[in-house]
Amino acid sequence: MPALPDAAIYAISIIGGYLLGSISFGYIAAKAAGIDIRSVGSGNIGATNVLRTGRKDLAAITFIGDTGKGAAAVGLAFFLLLKADLQTRQIAMALAGSAAFLGHLFPVWLKFKGGKGVATFFGTLFAACWPMGLMAAALWLLTAFIFRISSLGALVAAALVVPVAFLLPFSDPAAPFLGMALFMAVLIYIRHRDNIRRLLKGEEPKIGKKKE
Repeated sequence: MPALPDAAIYAISIIGGYLLGSISFGYIAAKAAGIDIRSVGSGNIGATNVLRTGRKDLAAITFIGDTGKGAAAVGLAFFLLLKADLQTRQIAMALAGSAAFLGHLFPVWLKFKGGKGVATFFGTLFAACWPMGLMAAALWLLTAFIFRISSLGALVAAALVVPVAFLLPFSDPAAPFLGMALFMAVLIYIRHRDNIRRLLKGEEPKIGKKKE
């Protein structure tokens, strides 16, 4: 069987990644429990809003699913292209991860109204370049621990993960993964624009509060 051209490989990575990312675990888990998550709190389908239902189990399912689908998209691209050259494989992985992130933000099944992408951001980074994923998680945890604000942790992690990756010699991220991280970071800031306004006003709720 002849090898597929790079353009076909990249197209398959994008389409497959997007469809995986479009699986809305928060919506599915809440719906199975008889809850329309879009009518709860902010209406977001992510784990933070699912937690506002008072169901920690549903929030955990959402977080694991949203993290896992980003990792799965990157992992599938990696394993399907084991025989490809390194650059082609890395580009395909980055495209698949970016597409999964887009799928989470704009899922075709929910009329393109999705989440804010933080969990998928972490999962995608871990699968593509685990040091970057580890640094992003550490930045979120540290910020959330100090300020008790989830959205602030996400914004700090998104903004600093690429600069920090350059400072730590063991991370050595490939250019496609840096591009993927920057792409996701920009979209995280766009999707968190309401949170940013509340942060500037000192009105963003702390972790554990049910209302925004």
